[in-house]
Amino acid sequence: MDRIEKLEAQSVHILREAYREFKDLVMLWSVGKDSTVLLWLARKAFFGHVPFPLVHIDTHYKIPQMIEYRDNLAAEWKLNMVYGQNKEALKNKQTYPDGNLDRISCCKNLKSEALKHTLSGEWERFRFNHDKGEYDVDTNKEPYTGVIVGVRADEEGSRSKERYFSPRDKENDWDVDDQPPEFWNQYKTDFAPGTHLRIHPLLDWTELNIWEYIQKEDIPIVDLYFDRGEGQRYRSLGCYPCTTPVESTAKNIPEIIEELKSGKFANVAERSGRAQDKEDGGGLETLRRDGYM
Repeated sequence: MDRIEKLEAQSVHILREAYREFKDLVMLWSVGKDSTVLLWLARKAFFGHVPFPLVHIDTHYKIPQMIEYRDNLAAEWKLNMVYGQNKEALKNKQTYPDGNLDRISCCKNLKSEALKHTLSGEWERFRFNHDKGEYDVDTNKEPYTGVIVGVRADEEGSRSKERYFSPRDKENDWDVDDQPPEFWNQYKTDFAPGTHLRIHPLLDWTELNIWEYIQKEDIPIVDLYFDRGEGQRYRSLGCYPCTTPVESTAKNIPEIIEELKSGKFANVAERSGRAQDKEDGGGLETLRRDGYM
């Protein structure tokens, strides 16, 4: 097998292992390239059906094309789609765009806190109704304790400290210094009651691997990743007040792959356009210790 086939096989194995070992399992879908590859792998792992809900944390400030893409794909693929939102923070303008809050505090409110309480079932969740083509209030209040996430070790420094099966405490806080060993393909899946698990099937993938796999499998991707005649494209997607595109004329997947192989971004971080990373000292560890994705 080539590199991409080996990565695919490993990710499928981890997805199936997670489904076998953990109840109350969900997958986070940000609708970016990584989590969409993860969604595609889940469909392959379970023969076209995703047997657990997909959770999207809607900050209200996502680029509109992202939400449109999310709902179109949820309808086309018949996904069990759930979203959560910190409505109180938005109502009280406890955000960076509307309340002059710093970006890190805004991320904690709209992402970390929204994720914790959406997973716990303490806050209202919304589920896609395929008959009506819109979202209804989700009547299921059961907590989700196993969470599949599309993070990659090469994308950002704190993510390289993760395990494939990475424990969190009851508050979803992450103790970076207390993680289980993982040798070869031997994963610890036996944890104390009350432990929350983050599962990372894409940990060994690189940005180039992701785009090569998207090309190989012809995976539908939101077109914000491509230059639309302005000499710019997004390399990483997030909230529009805090996310900027990079200089690039790549208009399709082969051109993005060629750009990455050429070394154009060798000294430019993939998340260089994400302003909150810079406010967190160039990384995300402060946010991720508190439950951020």
